[in-house]
Amino acid sequence: MALTRWPLLLLTLGLGLAGAQETLEEVPLQQDFDVQKAEGHWITLQLAATHPGLVSPDDPLRLSLHSIRATDQGDLDFLLFWMGQGVCQGLDVIVHPTRLRGQYQGTFEAVGRVLVRVVGTNYESLLLHVRVEQDAETNALWALLARTAPGDPEWLGRFQAYVQQFHLEKVPIFNGDGQCPPPDTRVRP
Repeated sequence: MALTRWPLLLLTLGLGLAGAQETLEEVPLQQDFDVQKAEGHWITLQLAATHPGLVSPDDPLRLSLHSIRATDQGDLDFLLFWMGQGVCQGLDVIVHPTRLRGQYQGTFEAVGRVLVRVVGTNYESLLLHVRVEQDAETNALWALLARTAPGDPEWLGRFQAYVQQFHLEKVPIFNGDGQCPPPDTRVRP
């Protein structure tokens, strides 16, 4: 009799975990987003993820956002730095606009499909939802960015509300000093 309860328990747990994963329709979208106003240097204030293992404090490589720029085609170009083990290298991650203003997507060989949604911004603070779909697995990362630290308490409150609403777990952040690499050594995927 006890064995017959296991499938029901597993189903209940599975549904509960599935309910914790947000659907794209639940994630707000700032449709009047102006990519030109978002250009420039940003620092990461907070990160949260559906699966905290996405960003590990024990990982010897650190990924940090340096800046965002708009391309002539309206794409979003995120300049990231990979740092670790005495190496620092720039990486441009470019995502393309979808039919929804404020939403961008890209496909990357090592990662899969990436969808970036601008949840909200006043162009001094920026709240992003990044959805990564690889094989049959979907993970989400929420990021609160700001032009300067410590950032706006109102935007921090919004971020924390989403963390609670979607049952996210905060993950460590890494901000580089922006001094490496020189612009001519950046690598484009």
